[in-house]
Amino acid sequence: MKAIVQDSYGTADLLELREIGRPVPRDDEVLVEVRAAGVDPSVWHLMTGRPLVARVVLGVRRPKNPVRGWDGAGRVEAVGAKVTEFKPGDEVFGNCDGSFAEFARAKARRLVLKPPNVTFEQAAALPVSGMTALQALSGKGRPKPGDQVLVIGASGGVGTFAVQLAAMYGAVVTGVCGPTNTDLVRSLGSAHVLDYTHEDVTAGSGRYDVIVDCAGLRPLPHLRRVLAPHGTLVMVGGEGGSAFFGGMSREIRASLLSPFVGQNFRNLVSLPRHEDLLTLKDLAENGKITPAIDRTYPLDEAADAVRHLEKGHPRGKLVITI
Repeated sequence: MKAIVQDSYGTADLLELREIGRPVPRDDEVLVEVRAAGVDPSVWHLMTGRPLVARVVLGVRRPKNPVRGWDGAGRVEAVGAKVTEFKPGDEVFGNCDGSFAEFARAKARRLVLKPPNVTFEQAAALPVSGMTALQALSGKGRPKPGDQVLVIGASGGVGTFAVQLAAMYGAVVTGVCGPTNTDLVRSLGSAHVLDYTHEDVTAGSGRYDVIVDCAGLRPLPHLRRVLAPHGTLVMVGGEGGSAFFGGMSREIRASLLSPFVGQNFRNLVSLPRHEDLLTLKDLAENGKITPAIDRTYPLDEAADAVRHLEKGHPRGKLVITI
C-alpha cells in the first residue's frame, strides 16, 4: 500500500510517499481503508519530536511508528477476532494508527460509525480537534448560558470547534483571529470577533468567565488580566517555549500558581475517549457542529499540507484525501 513514511525526526522534507506492507489488525483492532485523514498540530509534534521531552513516549531516536497521521475516516476492510461492533463495509471515523496511508489499524474503541450526512473529509476533521475542544469546554471550563467565553486562535482546528460548542452551550463568545478569518469565526457563532493584528485582547477591560487559549503564546499574567476573578483558563497544546519543554513551561507555572488564587488554570492534554467520539458523531449528525475545512490535499502532497500547517493560520482544518 501507499503511505507517508518518516524515518527520523525533522522537517516535512523527510515525509516520503512509499510502498509498504498493509497492516494486519490485532484481535481488538479494525483495519480501515482510509478515505481521508485530518492534519493537526499533533502531526507536527510527531514529525519533529518536539518538545524533546515527548520523545520518551514518541520514540527516543526516531518515531516508533514511521507512518504519519492520527485522524482518519474510511471503510472497514477487516476486523480482529474479538471485534463485534463493526463489519467490513462499515463507514467509520476516529483515531487511526498512521492514517496518512491507504490502510490503517485502529482500536475498535477509537472508532465510531460515520453519520451518512457527513462526508469522509468532514469526518476526518473531527476526532483530535473536536475532542480537544469538547474536553476544553468540560468540567470547570463548561460555560453556563450567558457566560462570557474568549477563544484565542478561534479560526484554527480546535478553535473553530470551541466557538461552535461554546455558542451551543449558550455562552457569549468572543473569538480572536487574524484579519482574513473574521467572517469565518463570526459565522461559527462568535458574537464578537477581535483581529489580533490590531487589538491586544489582554489589554482590554473585558473579563471572561472562560478563556480557551489555542495559540499558546501569550504570557500567563497577561491572560489573567482579562480572566474573571473566579474564571477558568484552559491552555490547549504546548506551542512555543523551549526546545525541551515547549509551551509546557507556561503550563507548569500555571499549575503551581492555581491552588493559591481564585482563578482556575487547566493544562489540557486531550485524550482519545470513545464517549467523546460518540458525542461528536451525534452533534455532527444533528447539524450542531460542522467542521470548517480550509482545503484538501492528495496523499502525495501530504508534506505540503504539513508545511501549510507550520506556516500557521489555516481556516479550520486541513485534510488529506486518499
